Amino acid sequence: MKKHNLTIVRFAILFAIIIGGFSCVVIKILYIQHVEDELWSKFEQKQIKSDIVIPPKRGNILDENGHILAASLPRYKVYMDTRVEALHLGGDTLFTKYVDSIAIGLSKIVGNKSAQEYKNDMVRAFNQKRYFCICPNVDYIQKKRIESLPLVCKGVYKSGFSYEPNNHRARPYGDLGSRTIGNVLGQAGHGIVGLEKGYEEYLCGTPGLSVRNRIGSSWADVQVSEAENGCDIVTTLDVDLLDICDKSLRQRLEHTRADWGCCILMETSTGEIKAINNLKRTSEGKYQEMENHAVIRIEPGSTFKTIALMAAIEDGEIAMDDTITISKKPWDYKGLDHKDAHKLDTVFTVRNALAISSNIAMAKIITRSYDGSAKKFVQSIERLGVCDSIHNEIPGAHQNKILIPKDEATIAKMAYGYFVEMTPMNILMFYNAIANGGKMVRPYIVKEIRKQGEVIETFDTEVIQSNICSRSTLREIKGALHDVVWDNALGTASVSKWGNKKAQSKLVSIAGKTGTAQMRDDRGRYSAHNHRMTFVGYFPEEDPMYTCICVIANPKGGYDSGLDCGIVVRNIAEKAIANQGFYEIEDGQLVFKTKR
Repeated sequence: MKKHNLTIVRFAILFAIIIGGFSCVVIKILYIQHVEDELWSKFEQKQIKSDIVIPPKRGNILDENGHILAASLPRYKVYMDTRVEALHLGGDTLFTKYVDSIAIGLSKIVGNKSAQEYKNDMVRAFNQKRYFCICPNVDYIQKKRIESLPLVCKGVYKSGFSYEPNNHRARPYGDLGSRTIGNVLGQAGHGIVGLEKGYEEYLCGTPGLSVRNRIGSSWADVQVSEAENGCDIVTTLDVDLLDICDKSLRQRLEHTRADWGCCILMETSTGEIKAINNLKRTSEGKYQEMENHAVIRIEPGSTFKTIALMAAIEDGEIAMDDTITISKKPWDYKGLDHKDAHKLDTVFTVRNALAISSNIAMAKIITRSYDGSAKKFVQSIERLGVCDSIHNEIPGAHQNKILIPKDEATIAKMAYGYFVEMTPMNILMFYNAIANGGKMVRPYIVKEIRKQGEVIETFDTEVIQSNICSRSTLREIKGALHDVVWDNALGTASVSKWGNKKAQSKLVSIAGKTGTAQMRDDRGRYSAHNHRMTFVGYFPEEDPMYTCICVIANPKGGYDSGLDCGIVVRNIAEKAIANQGFYEIEDGQLVFKTKR
């Protein structure tokens, strides 16, 4: 009996021990969950964590020869952390010892503040124990010089100085072709106009991410993902030709004091755009790249006469040797007057009428050919490829606007470029088709896209229309465009009323067409005092290498100075061809030969 009771007592003691042990485990678990967890939470709160976006390097924009037109240069924000423990050892001894030398150094290197201003910034931050940006934008050379300053050279944990990289978009050639190249906005560098915007998805790259942890006075950076730099865009542009066009256009604009001007230079056989220049007069009287007039619709004026005439010839309605009677007096057609600037009473062949750019003659030709059928006239124009979309790479570029006239009277004005809207780029494309034998090619500006030096996408010549007209029509039209420049009696681009040559050159043969159009005022009415002048042509005439258009808006020297757009193209032609060739002596004479 006693033995049985002893067993029960032992069992009870063992049970109590087990229960007690289990209770200890439970208590320990609760402690970990509630007490130690709280301690770890307090410890983590002492840490400073931040996500740092690593900006990618935006891709470069290059000309066809590899010259950089736009690039991202490294820039840096300079920070100072006055909470770094080393600065507070021994009171403020270390900080006080070096603050003056650092301030003087920053003032000399950066130059945007005095030494005293820099010192005041650092002292204020030191007293408040804060982290602040002391220099928002320095280049690489400035950064290296700052790193060599006393105390700063000891590194971030001793000096508190650190650096955050960002990119600055730069154009090494300044304003040259800048409206086409484009601009970027903000540190992120998003393209807002031009090629910068059009090829944003290629240029921008992909940001990386780094996580920065701070425990006490130490920092630890963990890179989560690397930044992927943007692709490079190789254009068809040529820096030398851009410069030639800019200087030629600028010189003429300054001479005529015009509101704005633009010019485009295109390689005839390929459609590659070698230069686009847009210059607008500022309030200070200087000319800058501001708006891309090269891709904005305008009424083409007399440059449209070639298009209208080609349509009528192709439809069999007229021939180049047919005759047209014109007079000094305005010609009335269904209530609208049509008049010529030259005021002649004579009979012209159709070829001569185009050379002298007679409004009356063209109005008579088109109304006679398409009387009562304006729709047929527009359809004939469309068959020439004039209305085809060129899928322009420049964002915001306009498309041609050619509507069927509301009444028969309007068709007469359309014959010489009114009630029609075309971009200079589209006008150039049409005349380029004449220059290369009838093949209309799409103008393009981007040749390649490269990623890390490897070509990932290429662009080439695209034929919009293989033959815009018959060979016989093309031959007749080219003959008339020759006369525009070289017929001194009739050609509007031959000789001015003062005897000055316009588009004629002793160095290179040029063919083309002039154009004059009245500009509308703010109320949409045509102004008798404001005109827009154009010359579009190709050279060398016998084997065209380039096609070029120049437009000048509202020159202050009158009609004749405005028609001297031909002078701009002539100057471009002489220099562009010289840039692409060389001279040799043959049979005792100096002969120019192209490189191709």
